[in-house]
Amino acid sequence: MSDTYDDRDGVIWMNGNLVPWRQANVHILTHAMHYASSVFEGERAYGGKIFKSREHSERLHNSARLIDFEIPYTVDEIEAAKQQVLQASGLDDAYVRAIAWRGAGQDMGVASARNPVHLAIAAWEWGAYYGDAKFKGAKLDISKWKRPSPETIPCHAKAAGLYMICTMSKHAAEAKGCSDAMMFDYRGYVAEATGANIFFVKNGEVHTPKPDCFLNGLTRQTVVGMLRDKQIKVHERHIMPEELEGFEQCWLTGTAAEVTPVGQIGSYNFEVGTLTRSIAEDYEKLVRA
Repeated sequence: MSDTYDDRDGVIWMNGNLVPWRQANVHILTHAMHYASSVFEGERAYGGKIFKSREHSERLHNSARLIDFEIPYTVDEIEAAKQQVLQASGLDDAYVRAIAWRGAGQDMGVASARNPVHLAIAAWEWGAYYGDAKFKGAKLDISKWKRPSPETIPCHAKAAGLYMICTMSKHAAEAKGCSDAMMFDYRGYVAEATGANIFFVKNGEVHTPKPDCFLNGLTRQTVVGMLRDKQIKVHERHIMPEELEGFEQCWLTGTAAEVTPVGQIGSYNFEVGTLTRSIAEDYEKLVRA
């Protein structure tokens, strides 16, 4: 099997059919390629079961509506398709990518109302998103790009176009030897990493940015619930940059990232402490329960 994602054995579900992996293609004039009219979900299966699968499928539908199209498959149909893909892949532990997009059609400008909407689902093996950072703590750069105002983007959609500045930020971070980058928002508050939410610990209490201009991740919501079940106080609030110096621990959350400790953000250092490790371990137990 090749290392590239377009040259692999297996099948991908496309518009109701399992298609050989290398034949799962779209036309060069697909609207989404030119104007970013696509939404997606990243999901993980553990022991053959996708964690929070239905919530992901529901969010995919909501994301599509937020960027002005309807997916021509119900949530139940998407759920069935994901199970079909998992079974065909032969994988128990897998990353699952569902993507919906406006294809090629009668429109090839900014407007695309007459173009058909497509859906595809693929699954593959994917280990720790940040490699060994999951154990020793990730090193983060601080991005020059900021999460935009909700008045400028549909910030609660998991839409492809919204990740452009994330890609640029992560490339810049990797060039500096970092795993990822932390982003501020348009007001200057701490926001998130390029594809993961962020948490901090101080004096036994947890602080996490209020998701009012970026995605309120399903893993984020899960971890907030876990913390509150442990009777740990969680402050969902606006966090100023100067507060970073006073935080003792830090971690990232996301479907791909799971719970990943952070050891450094720019010039700020954090301990990979007991609470961070405890939440990471508890999350691992939860998704495999």
